[in-house]
Order: sequence, then C-alpha cells, then structure tokens
Amino acid sequence: MKAQAKTTGRARFQAPAPIATRPEPRIGERGAARAERPARSKLTVAIVVFTVIGLLDAGYLTYIHFYGLSALLCFGKSHGHSSCLTVQSSQWSSLAGIPVAILGLIGYLILLVSLRIPGEWGRLIGFGTALIGFLFSLYLTYREAFSIHAYCEWCLGSATCLTVLAVLTGIRFLRTPPGA
Repeated sequence: MKAQAKTTGRARFQAPAPIATRPEPRIGERGAARAERPARSKLTVAIVVFTVIGLLDAGYLTYIHFYGLSALLCFGKSHGHSSCLTVQSSQWSSLAGIPVAILGLIGYLILLVSLRIPGEWGRLIGFGTALIGFLFSLYLTYREAFSIHAYCEWCLGSATCLTVLAVLTGIRFLRTPPGA
C-alpha cells in the first residue's frame, strides 16, 4: 500500500513543462537585429556629442555675457570691435529680457534630459526642442546677416550644432517604432 501512495504522490509533483522560448530567428533576421542596435547607440552617441558641444558653447556665451568679457577667437571686426561683441550687444541678443545664450543653455540641457526619458515622449521632446532651437538659431543668423551685419563665430557654432541635432533627433524620432 505504501508503495502505491509513493508512486501516486510522485506523479502529482512532476517538474513543470518547459517554458516556451522565443523561436530562433531566421538567418537574415538575426543579422538585421544586430545591425539595428549599434545604429541606435551610434545615433544616441552622436546626439550626446553635439549636445555637449552646444552646451559648452552656450555655457561659454552665458559666462562672457554676465562677466562682460569679450569672446575669444572672434576674428571678425565690426565698427572697431569684435563681431561677437557687436552681436551680443544687439537688440536681438535677448528675448523678453532673457539672454539668448541662457535660452540655448536651457535648450541643450532639455536635449540631454530627453535622452533619459523612455519611449516616444522622450524622442518627441528631444526632436521638438532641437527643431525649435534650429528655427530660432536660423532666425538669429538671419538677423546677424541682414540687421546686425556682423557674425559671432560662437553663435554660428551653436547654430551648426542645432542644425545637426535637428537632423539627428528627427532620425531618432522617425526611425524608432512606436512603443519601443
């Protein structure tokens, strides 16, 4: 009798059935999945690099604005002084009393933070910020050319960063599937 109970008892406590695993990808799919991952990480690294360069540029412009220093490496001369000083002392150097350099600094910080926000919202915030920054820097470059008649090399550097960032964050936003 005891032998029967043991065999019956063992039948009740059998090991669970194996958990279903993902099917092995086909030959072409595995290579595509590997190739897709590094492209995203390279894209993110490129965004970080250009954002940090822009952040340093805007930080430097903010610093010289508040300390009244003249910018280094400004080669253009306008009305007897540096073209950067001409641009930074123009009526277009602030918006609602806030120096444009601070707005750039805030924009670059938002871009960095957007990379840490998961999902579609993070990508949308990053692309929206870069696009607004690009359009605003396009407007300011227009003002440099047609109103101020002087170019600030540091401002053009920031405009270049924002142009590249608008493209890179646009690719990041459009390439990544929804829900990823």
